[in-house]
Amino acid sequence: MKNKTIYVLRHAQTDYNKNGMVQGRGVNASLNETGILQASLVYEALKDIPFDVVFTSTLKRTHQTVTRFIENDLKHVSLEGLDEISWGDREGVKTNSQEREHYAAIMDGWRSGDLNLQVGGGETPTEVMKRQQAAFKQIIKFPGDKILVCTHGRAMRILFSWLLNYPLNYMDGFPHQNCVYYKLMYRGNDFFIDEFNQTKHLNR
Repeated sequence: MKNKTIYVLRHAQTDYNKNGMVQGRGVNASLNETGILQASLVYEALKDIPFDVVFTSTLKRTHQTVTRFIENDLKHVSLEGLDEISWGDREGVKTNSQEREHYAAIMDGWRSGDLNLQVGGGETPTEVMKRQQAAFKQIIKFPGDKILVCTHGRAMRILFSWLLNYPLNYMDGFPHQNCVYYKLMYRGNDFFIDEFNQTKHLNR
């Protein structure tokens, strides 16, 4: 398989992010004013890289984050496998102390290796991993060697865990904020991180 360089980008800010509301696969929010600025900053940081394609989730916050790349005739492919985890009936809910305790318990369970836990009837990390694996088969088969991927926060943590051969309960070892990116190298059927949690473009 051909060597590839893959930039994995988290979408820019929405009002759900700003207001501490749960935003999973079932919430199709748009970027807010800050998010539009963040999207512009990451475009300026990466525009000179000759990407062959951009893959996004099916949710418009990822599409809007890479709009300027697409407007410059970069091929765009949308994949359900890159969608955020489903948080079930907790989606769209503003977090309070009780909600935070509930999430903390689930996250503690995941870190302890109980990956069958789910929030609000949503997805488990294992279920997200399986659809990501199907998506990445398409991504790796794409003939280009420079690829941009725009996805979501929890999805990124799950993605990096299995791509880098860590157990899923290690997922919180991959920090992120809105519109950060990681640069991955694909060599000989293995993935390596070349740039970790890049934020410098957001400080301009």
